[in-house]
Amino acid sequence: MTLSRLAAAHGVATSYSPSPGRTVPASEAAVIAALAALDVDASTPEATRASLAEREAQLSGSLLPPTVVVWTGDPVPDAPPFARLARGTRVRVELEDGGTVAWEAGTGAVAEVPPGVHRLVVLGPDGRSGQAHLVAAPHRVKAPPGRTHGFLVQVYSLLSRRSWGMGDLGDLAELAAWSGHSLDAGFVQVNPLHAAVPGPPGGQGGDPSPYRPSSRRFPDPVHLRVEDVPEYAQLRGAARERAEELRGGAGRLRASVLREGELIDRGAVWALKREALELLYDVPLGPGRRAAYSAFLAEQGTALEDHATWYALAEVYGPDWHSWPAALRDPASPETTRARRDLMDRVDFHSRLAWLTDAQLATAQRTAREAGMAIGLVHDLAVGVHPGGADAWAQQRHFAPRMSVGAPPDAFNARGQDWGLPPWRPDRLAESGYAPYRALLRGLLRHAGALRVDHVMGLFRLWWIPEGREPTEGTYVHYDAEAMLAVLALEAHRADALVIGEDLGTVEPGVRETLREHGVLGTSVLWFERDWEGTGRPLPADAWRADCVATATTHDLPPTAARLTGEHVRLRYDLGLLTRELGVERAEAAADVHEWLALLGRLGMLPGGMGCEEDEIRAVHRFLLATPARMVGIWLPDTVGDRRPQNLPGTWDQYPNWRLPIADATGRPVTLEELAASPRLHAFMTVFRPGAVTAVGSAETTRTAPPGAHPV
Repeated sequence: MTLSRLAAAHGVATSYSPSPGRTVPASEAAVIAALAALDVDASTPEATRASLAEREAQLSGSLLPPTVVVWTGDPVPDAPPFARLARGTRVRVELEDGGTVAWEAGTGAVAEVPPGVHRLVVLGPDGRSGQAHLVAAPHRVKAPPGRTHGFLVQVYSLLSRRSWGMGDLGDLAELAAWSGHSLDAGFVQVNPLHAAVPGPPGGQGGDPSPYRPSSRRFPDPVHLRVEDVPEYAQLRGAARERAEELRGGAGRLRASVLREGELIDRGAVWALKREALELLYDVPLGPGRRAAYSAFLAEQGTALEDHATWYALAEVYGPDWHSWPAALRDPASPETTRARRDLMDRVDFHSRLAWLTDAQLATAQRTAREAGMAIGLVHDLAVGVHPGGADAWAQQRHFAPRMSVGAPPDAFNARGQDWGLPPWRPDRLAESGYAPYRALLRGLLRHAGALRVDHVMGLFRLWWIPEGREPTEGTYVHYDAEAMLAVLALEAHRADALVIGEDLGTVEPGVRETLREHGVLGTSVLWFERDWEGTGRPLPADAWRADCVATATTHDLPPTAARLTGEHVRLRYDLGLLTRELGVERAEAAADVHEWLALLGRLGMLPGGMGCEEDEIRAVHRFLLATPARMVGIWLPDTVGDRRPQNLPGTWDQYPNWRLPIADATGRPVTLEELAASPRLHAFMTVFRPGAVTAVGSAETTRTAPPGAHPV
């Protein structure tokens, strides 16, 4: 009982519910380990009692928690915890812009606090005082401007005739310009563009997964279009010749992917680009460029310096800071300061790369908006970072040691999942006013019309797995969801951006309702939308939620053509991922598809009947358009019949995750130029033409857009 009370006082769960009506106790060892990662000793009964007494004394003696949330528009003096302050307590809010708001508790005073992160100071009538961070945020984030549709794409997979072996930011800008102008698309949603963990010195590329990056704070320069860097045009002599040789090597690398069927080799691409960027680094910046770079350095401050320092040190000591000399494992140590000074050229080089990448991201978003996109780029926020990477090194104080994030056992994975990502400490986040989280969001939203938050349920709780333990031996640790959502809403408000939550899978009761209350859109995938609490049949279009991005698939799921043909079942069988006999899995998958296609046929969305793959894919998207969903996402590979998922969960080296170019129905890779000219793609996109007619039952509905909205 004492351990349960202590765990509850620190947000550590002692049980969880894998399904409605079923409660499972968490591993006691996991609870004790999670508390230890929060610097709470529960190693013995005596230590547990002492820790509980200390925590209860701390809570009873504190006037304020470390971070307080108010929602702008609400009466601030009446909001918790102000309403709990004793009458006569003096309250002062020191605003981030330098102003002050003050009142006295219990007097009926009216006060307004503008959006921002402010300093809150209170002085009680008994002489006790306290201070906290005050996050004031709009209650709801921005809503989509009417209804719109757009593409979902993994940028690396989108090669053009100018790509250096993988898709880049120039390709992204081209896709946005073309789809905005020609296809009335309102957005392009991309994979995380976070900075990756590099390969070891002299070795090949690092982890290709965009969801296990070195840093979520800064983008990866591997996405740069090298020729679009202004200094490229100024190369002369031997440097110019070498740059052209590198371009030739990039052309051969591109051809190996597009014509010879090789996988995308991020490491090989980066080796070429890095050498080319080294040449550009030797070109002096002009006065205007130098001033812009200096402004970027000043704006990004210590965060960028730490980021660049990690990459400079990784070139010398390898990409896992745990293996560095002991003194360099501390970013604030005198030895690290000396190393930063000794490696200043390399630190500046990596800072310059962050600036160049930021500039091309700005160009891509500007291009999207100039093409008429109501939203533009939708960036993706991964759940966490690599334990050996730049963020885990620079922000050690905010990460829980010897812990990894994952998922508990469920109906789909009896062993649970370990994602190998260190979790943020909720207590340290609160003490800092969520400073690293705010900086992360602000960086991602610099050049975005919207932000997708992967595993958005992680704003509420995360499954912590102690080092060396199986995923089954973990427990949930809760975060202050109100504060996490307030910071998210505040930064989205500052950026005038939407927020989309990836809320697929097992979701804690009340989470979707809370997200909806704050205007965060959900994610709805057609094949999962069934009346689970009733008949179990496909959910009628008019019963879908409006506040979502509706789509047929994602990067982790089979493309629509594979699902329709059942090829995804065979793939999982060949890789040994099925838990039941192949025939049983095939029959179940076929029945699922047949039930959906039969519904589409009854609704008049499949006029040619079953049997034509292209017609069936179009019918699936007609159904998505018949829902009230504010945004409809089109998996770009679906437009040309690609059968291969970009990622197959449960595999590591058994399947080429994150290394596949977009291909057609035969598996032949296609370029961006071929996509734009594809008859199959253009036939598919007729579904989205303004004024197109969708038959539903015996009625016909013409899709029109609200005034000022982007037409669907």
